[in-house]
Amino acid sequence: MRILILGLLGLAASVLLALAVKEDNGYILIGYGQWTVEGSLAFFLLMNLLLFGALYLTLRIISRLGATPRKLHDWREHRGAKRARKALTQGLVELSEGNWKRAERDLVRFAGKSETPLLNYLAAARSAQQQDAHERRDHYLQLAHESMPEADVAVGLTQAELQLDHAQLEQALATLKHLREIAPRHTHVLKLLKELYQRLGDWREMGQLLPELKKRKVVEPDELQALELRVFQNQLTVAAQDENLTQLQTVWNRIPAAIRFREEMVTTYVNHLMNRGEHNQVERVLHDAIDRHWSDDLVELYGRVPADDSARHLSMAEAWLKNRPRSPVLLLTLGQLCLGNKLWGKARTYLEASIGIEPSSAAYRALGALLEKMDEKEKALSCFKAGLELSSDHPAPMALPASLKLPAAKPDNAEAGSAETRPKLEVVNKQ
Repeated sequence: MRILILGLLGLAASVLLALAVKEDNGYILIGYGQWTVEGSLAFFLLMNLLLFGALYLTLRIISRLGATPRKLHDWREHRGAKRARKALTQGLVELSEGNWKRAERDLVRFAGKSETPLLNYLAAARSAQQQDAHERRDHYLQLAHESMPEADVAVGLTQAELQLDHAQLEQALATLKHLREIAPRHTHVLKLLKELYQRLGDWREMGQLLPELKKRKVVEPDELQALELRVFQNQLTVAAQDENLTQLQTVWNRIPAAIRFREEMVTTYVNHLMNRGEHNQVERVLHDAIDRHWSDDLVELYGRVPADDSARHLSMAEAWLKNRPRSPVLLLTLGQLCLGNKLWGKARTYLEASIGIEPSSAAYRALGALLEKMDEKEKALSCFKAGLELSSDHPAPMALPASLKLPAAKPDNAEAGSAETRPKLEVVNKQ
């Protein structure tokens, strides 16, 4: 519509101009020296207009011809970029489908013309990695760094991940240490370092990394607690190698209480103390830990610790009965401690009570050994049989220490196990 209106306006202007020229086309005379040119004004204006149009077209043609090389270059660049985008997309698809060789070929084919050569080379490095072509992988990573030097962290992280995937732990350590120097707060760098130290078993370095992991919230709280546990366990193991017991105690006291009295930490510490023969200290540590956080495993361990004052040992354990009168593990432990104190009647009562609440192979073996020494052969055999049925590995019956000399069994004899010396517990006999 717009073109039609402009055309009609132009036609009207032409008609008006033609009528004006027909009425009076004017006269013009141009003289130069002996030469003169004369003619109508309308013809002169028409010739000027034609000459201007010809000159304009000539200049436009010359301009277009001059710009042809540049336009041809731009066209080639655009065509190359389009092919590079297509090759990148195809290469990423091949990489996702596991076609490593074709993916590498497509990714590097037009990488030089790509708008994002960094992505091409990083993806090509992953493809080469899957083909165990480590030299080509490192070459692509170098090209990626050269294509965008400011992306040093991205290239380094990719390199570290690939090195970790193929168990190149020493190379990965060097890469990650470099990355931590240039990006000390980068969470992914810290996460990869954590994984690397775990695989290397380097808990000393992990201990130095833990504060940063906690501060940056790199790992979940549960995993952080597990890492702290392993780090402090390692510190105890290293300290235990020192001949001076003070070093081990110093490390133990330096551990935060929230971690120190966890079952795994207590077990590690008391094992080191047991190896040094520090039985009294083991008993105190276990008693303190059990008072803080009840643990059946620690209670069972408490019953197997030799003590100089066995009566006090038993008395402290019996204090736990007030809050846990039906704990089968505690009753078994008390039975074993009674054996150490030569309280046969109490030992039998505790063991039978433990079995009555929750039968266990350990309780059956202990009771069977006691009954055998008391010449109750049939009952002892029944206990051993029941213990074997509960146990998957069928361990041999537990023998009493040779130092525990039992008196000969006497019918209706109150000395061996009188009702007055037994604790008032519900006794359930299982044969």
